[in-house]
Amino acid sequence: MTTELEIETHPLEPFLPENAKLLMMGSFPPPKNRWKMEFYYPNYQNDMWKIFGLVFFQNKEHFLDIANKKFKEQQIRDFLNEKGIAIFDTAYQIVRLKGNASDKFLQISKPTDLAKLLQHIPQCHSIMTTGDKATDTLMLSMPEDTEKPQIGKSSKAHFAERDLTLYRMPSSSRAYPLAIEKKAEAYAQLFKEIGLL
Repeated sequence: MTTELEIETHPLEPFLPENAKLLMMGSFPPPKNRWKMEFYYPNYQNDMWKIFGLVFFQNKEHFLDIANKKFKEQQIRDFLNEKGIAIFDTAYQIVRLKGNASDKFLQISKPTDLAKLLQHIPQCHSIMTTGDKATDTLMLSMPEDTEKPQIGKSSKAHFAERDLTLYRMPSSSRAYPLAIEKKAEAYAQLFKEIGLL
């Protein structure tokens, strides 16, 4: 007898500062038991906020509450608001085939309505994906002639009546075999290119 796998709907609201120039998109949050805050990249094992710390403050612990093995959530939110960085994920509904956070076992039931998201951030012309699953899911929304960007590279797209640059960044997951300093270099390059650094 097969058990029906549960369809999960995205647990977080899109984070959309009005001044956003960049939309950052992962695939989907990990299971709730891995969360250390009610925000994006909430797993303490994930490198995203360490990468941000390295890129903007030359300190990978800048956004970490080391003593409590948590993140400084308000500081992260304030920083993103100030910089104009929006965040959501490419999948709105998913099924976890193995009950874990691995993209490999993530089945996308419903991609995010990207056009609707972009309506809230009129100054945004750059979208960055943080992993292969996120990139593949984003490509489902793009016009057919859009080239899928390679890691550390970008491609152009015209979508929802605006010109976009799509960036594919190295995954911030620990499972992705690249030193955090190297990941940070790739992200720094992107932030410089769009004028955030």
